[in-house]
Amino acid sequence: MFNLANKITLLRMLLVPIVVVLLYYEGRITCLVATAAFIVASLTDWADGYIARRENMVTSFGKFLDPLADKVLICSVLIMFVELNWIPAWVAIVIVCRELFITGLRAIAIDEGIVLAADKFGKAKTVLQIVAIVPLMVHYPLLGFDPQPLGKILLYIALALAVFSGFNYTYGFYRNGFGRQR
Repeated sequence: MFNLANKITLLRMLLVPIVVVLLYYEGRITCLVATAAFIVASLTDWADGYIARRENMVTSFGKFLDPLADKVLICSVLIMFVELNWIPAWVAIVIVCRELFITGLRAIAIDEGIVLAADKFGKAKTVLQIVAIVPLMVHYPLLGFDPQPLGKILLYIALALAVFSGFNYTYGFYRNGFGRQR
């Protein structure tokens, strides 16, 4: 259960409170350190999956923990951005609700013996959310460049992709005959 891939995923979970606390004590240096910790946490998402597949370490625990760690990381940061007044609350609400809905949908599918695997739109959504969060988290102008407008544009694109991919998962769920009365 606690193989290398799962330990890397747990590291991502452990980095979440560090990122949140650094953002809570918002300042130029803490934002840069929070950004570095967020980038490390985001890279662990790639690393744990790569190692799990390469070393044949895929476990049920890892299949559960990996997407949970992703959601906890992204949602925690977005909620902190709302607290700091860096993004509108409705943006975080839509993204968090989409994540909860799709997680529930996947749980129902698993109960039926089917895995609703991440599709290309869901993966693109995650990557775009991470890319959008980085300039938002840097927050302060860096080398004469204000990263906030870029981060907000990318976040709105990620939001649209989140909604689209949510509909895509839902369509796939019903296309496979789920949700019908039996």
